[in-house]
Amino acid sequence: MGGVFSGGKSMYDAVIIGGGPGGYVCAIKLAQLGKRVALVEKEALGGTCTNKGCIPTKAMLTVSHLMSEIKDKSSKYGLKVSGVEFDVSSIMKHVEKSVLMSRKGIEYLMKKNNVDVFIGTGIVENRNTVVVEETGTKLETKNLVLAHGSIPSVFPPFDVEGVWTSDDVFRLKEFPESLLIVGGGVIGVEFATFFSSFGVNVTIVEVANHILPYEDEDVAEEVKKSLKRKGVKILEKAKITSLNKIENGFEATLETGETLRAEKVLLAVGRKPNIPEDVKALGVEIKRGVVTDRKMRTNIEGVYAIGDIRGEIMLAHVAMYEGIVAAKNIAGMEEEMDYSAVPNIIFSSPEVASVGLKEKDVNPEEVVISKFPVSANGRARTMLENIGFVKVVADKNGVVLGMSIVSPSATDMIMEGVIAVKHRMKAEDLEKAIHPHPTLTETILGALEGVSGKPIHL
Repeated sequence: MGGVFSGGKSMYDAVIIGGGPGGYVCAIKLAQLGKRVALVEKEALGGTCTNKGCIPTKAMLTVSHLMSEIKDKSSKYGLKVSGVEFDVSSIMKHVEKSVLMSRKGIEYLMKKNNVDVFIGTGIVENRNTVVVEETGTKLETKNLVLAHGSIPSVFPPFDVEGVWTSDDVFRLKEFPESLLIVGGGVIGVEFATFFSSFGVNVTIVEVANHILPYEDEDVAEEVKKSLKRKGVKILEKAKITSLNKIENGFEATLETGETLRAEKVLLAVGRKPNIPEDVKALGVEIKRGVVTDRKMRTNIEGVYAIGDIRGEIMLAHVAMYEGIVAAKNIAGMEEEMDYSAVPNIIFSSPEVASVGLKEKDVNPEEVVISKFPVSANGRARTMLENIGFVKVVADKNGVVLGMSIVSPSATDMIMEGVIAVKHRMKAEDLEKAIHPHPTLTETILGALEGVSGKPIHL
């Protein structure tokens, strides 16, 4: 298939395999630092995030949030809306357009920064040579960046023909009448939010004590409350032991002997690193994923790994920053990753976002926990929103160690928490920043005021 853009350079400073968030950002940063760069991508620029993850799911959820707003709130707002209908093919066209625009944007950035892009499968011959399998093109390089990404986790008893993974959902032509989602983490909750908004009968089965197992229980409870309002059935501490195809769908059997039937099954238990045989043969150390230090260096000199292939924090924004750190180290600048303030975001309804330490991670006697409810916020009342809260975890000196938000726009509002945790700011310092009124950010202010035990609006 050959190169999209070719500069005809004999030796590269770096060849990057994988054009996802980590790979393409690394390529741009290296180019900005004056390096000759080639990027090899076997499918489409943007990787899983742009093509099968972040962007398409958020395009879908934007539609479902609007649908829910119309159905749940229009009459309360005094709007007379009747006969609201939806067209699945048009929804998916919106998704496809969002993906295409994002992908085209990345292609433009590659051209702008003079990155040589080769569409094909990058095979590692050795640490200084990558071969584009489909064309036989050999790329010689001083440094190699492994950014192969991840693939959906599929395992028994779910390796049954017709079971969806997150990759498959974006090809749907019509909504099923019923959907069984295996896994109540981020992917499961987001798809439950989407499908339930359009009247699909959704059941979530989660093996952990509660859905969103990496978040605090009170966070999960708020999301559960919202999902149940949408008619979602949630089974926690439940394990599926067998899954069989039946006429018009699937039948799942739980450990308890209970059976569940659904037209479609979505396996949403996360993703695993994509580590092909040529990478293994290179001799890089592998545990859950390819092992690196904080400079993104593997055990082999001149070989770096970034993003999901590491099997650590598998988030697009983490991959992007790892790409920047790798680029700076390749360019001779000393830089290390700091994972102390990584935001986690979930586009449920209401949204969820968290950063730093959570309540479940700390000794309650050693910290101060302050919560402020969304229901006490003026802007939320104008939006007819009453589910959610902001929770701040601070040390005894008032230093913000963590923040969790369940609220409309939580995914945007969490940046205040990210900056606070990253720079070890005190709650009182953030209080001194005037928060605009009336806005949802005042819920953060209320939680910060509560650290000293003196919230004004509670």
